[in-house]
Amino acid sequence: MRMLLTAAALGLTLSAAALAARKPAPEIAVATLRTPDGKEVGRATAREVKQGLRLTVDVRGLGEGEHGAHVHTVGQCDAPDFASAGGHWNPLGTKHGSMNPAGPHEGDLPNLLIGKDGHGTLGAVIPKGTLAGLLDADGAALVVHASRDDLMTDPSGNSGGRIACGVFAKE
Repeated sequence: MRMLLTAAALGLTLSAAALAARKPAPEIAVATLRTPDGKEVGRATAREVKQGLRLTVDVRGLGEGEHGAHVHTVGQCDAPDFASAGGHWNPLGTKHGSMNPAGPHEGDLPNLLIGKDGHGTLGAVIPKGTLAGLLDADGAALVVHASRDDLMTDPSGNSGGRIACGVFAKE
């Protein structure tokens, strides 16, 4: 009898381990970044983490230097200027920039640093951000700007024109 109970307990333990191993992968949203002429230059990925929404950006083939990068409110990237992406994701109505005492927008990110080889990466967490907020009825886009974001000046940190854009979609 004792051996039967031990075997049953072992079976329950193995079943629990099997269920834990089948835990679904976290949901992510991905945006393929393209230039106004349609050339693919990178990818942005968003996933929920304990601290909020984790964004990673990986680009190749853009000009060297610092570039503003922001989440924009509309999931559209119509060339040539990507104005269809709207303004920065800003559900709380704050001012632009992490250096602004009345900021930042939820869509404000640190500058994207691109090396001489045209490659750059960026990782940031948007506190309290969610995939549901990012993928609302009109969606959202990741936009890379031509110049450095000063992290303070409303509405976009004097970061210049929009040189790459990608619409977030669940993957």
